[in-house]
Amino acid sequence: MKNIRIISSVILSAVPAMAFAHATMQIPEASADSYYLATLQVPHGCDGKATTEVQIKLPEGFIAAKPQPKAGWEIEIIKGKYQKSYDLHGKTVTEGPVEIRWKNGNLPDEYYDTFTISGKFSGIAAGTSVPFVSTQLCGSEGKVAWTELPAEGQNPHDLKNPAPTVTLTAGEGHDHHGMEMKAAEFSPVKVGALELSAAFIKAMTPGQPVGGGFVTIANNGKTDDRLVSVSPASGADHVELHEMKVDGDVMRMRKLNDGIALPAGKTTEMKPGGLHMMFMGVKKPFMAGDTVKATFVFEKAGTVEIEIPVVDRKGGMQHKM
Repeated sequence: MKNIRIISSVILSAVPAMAFAHATMQIPEASADSYYLATLQVPHGCDGKATTEVQIKLPEGFIAAKPQPKAGWEIEIIKGKYQKSYDLHGKTVTEGPVEIRWKNGNLPDEYYDTFTISGKFSGIAAGTSVPFVSTQLCGSEGKVAWTELPAEGQNPHDLKNPAPTVTLTAGEGHDHHGMEMKAAEFSPVKVGALELSAAFIKAMTPGQPVGGGFVTIANNGKTDDRLVSVSPASGADHVELHEMKVDGDVMRMRKLNDGIALPAGKTTEMKPGGLHMMFMGVKKPFMAGDTVKATFVFEKAGTVEIEIPVVDRKGGMQHKM
């Protein structure tokens, strides 16, 4: 926590205070009929009290939504019927997530944080301002509802609690779908009977102290093995191995203190919403085109160091020249 606090205070001091007066979307514009990372910036708590829950109601026409896990928070995905049907890669969809809630967390008033949902705008005309109505809860002692919509010609900044909005523009957007598959440039690495492939880390947003990493491990031997630990060479304090599981309508993340089992003859895939690595206490956000060195320790296969590429959040690899 000490490192995170130092980093947070530096970031906050570098950003104008007025930028955090209201909850806003980090990327205020998106192309119509494109994938979009809806990243809500929560600027403060409730009259000095820590935020413990963040709720985002998804606008009609924002489909195929998936929330990004956050260490220390549970995720509840509320599903329902859409008002109309939409085409998603040739498939007609009529229902899906309509609200996302991050619950049972702790965001002190003196810090800000971001909450991200990946989804696709569909059937909304360019020029439309799309609201993501959001609510902060601070235990049973406070609440901030970002729900107000401006009247025609009114400046949203004149409102006390304006709803965060995204303005859709004409033009070709970035396709975020399949971002996980863009790690093809990672060359497979073998250690003992194990083969590591498709390794990648998602690029991080400014001020984000935790990064998610993924890798596929094939155990081609006849003996079970186990990933015991992962250690970063630099750039982060440590790495934790986590698992996401849906319990009812609540997605829960737990730390795997005993590592990840690698059954003989099986392939174990780390992926968003499942098994993954959490790079904790990241000193400088990982950017697309970076590589992160990390040492993998296995129970039987031994130790190997690999360089993990950082994947552009907008759906591709960007390379430093």
